[in-house]
Amino acid sequence: MCDPTHIDLNSDLGEGFGRWELADDEALLSIVTSANVACGFHAGDPMIMRRVCEMAAERDVVIGAQVSYRDLAGFGRRFIDVPPEELTNDILYQLGALDAFARVAGTRVGYVKPHGALYNAIVRHEAQAAAVVEAVRAYDPRLPVLGLPGSAWLRQAAEAGLTTVTECFADRAYTPEGTLVPRREPGAVLHDPVAVTERCARMALGRSIEAIDGSPLTVRARSICVHGDSPQAVAMARRVRDTLSAMGVKLTPFTEGNR
Repeated sequence: MCDPTHIDLNSDLGEGFGRWELADDEALLSIVTSANVACGFHAGDPMIMRRVCEMAAERDVVIGAQVSYRDLAGFGRRFIDVPPEELTNDILYQLGALDAFARVAGTRVGYVKPHGALYNAIVRHEAQAAAVVEAVRAYDPRLPVLGLPGSAWLRQAAEAGLTTVTECFADRAYTPEGTLVPRREPGAVLHDPVAVTERCARMALGRSIEAIDGSPLTVRARSICVHGDSPQAVAMARRVRDTLSAMGVKLTPFTEGNR
């Protein structure tokens, strides 16, 4: 159940590759309470993964494995019809890789969050949802999993005995059904810091926001995701954090008590 006095703030980090950098990981790690770290399949490489894990550990930010399809060229945003057994092993591979760097940094992977097309696919794709659940259950059934309210992913995870955590998105538009508007559609990504901050405040307090068609929608979540790949990402994340703090909402990792 959501507690309007406490909320987690998460962001996608480590999403570079080689000399290519996407977000200001260091700045965002001074703002968020949980870091969804790319595990090398949609972005990230050993150098980046180790560096982000070390910075997160220094700042007591919880490290989450942001697992994805094997799709570096498409940044993990293309659906891939992976056989369930193969998908399970791909997730296990990514979990093990990131957890190694987390442990070297003196901490561990604290939760699992799918990325991009995989995240959206397992809202309804039962077979792929089951494959990801099986990977987490086999690797460490104590790991909480983060996802969209009402998704097949969280339902199956709960049925398997995993701890499930719902999240909402600061800068993404929603359909009336509570799913994310596909990025290829107009208005899918929100860029106005004022509007984004207001939405976050409403969601943190359990109040309704407007879906893409203008209808009211209530999204109850324990964590808010602020994406790190927009030009104003750091300023937007800081504004969201400062606004929530000023409202008396305490920013705490949703894994508190599980670590």
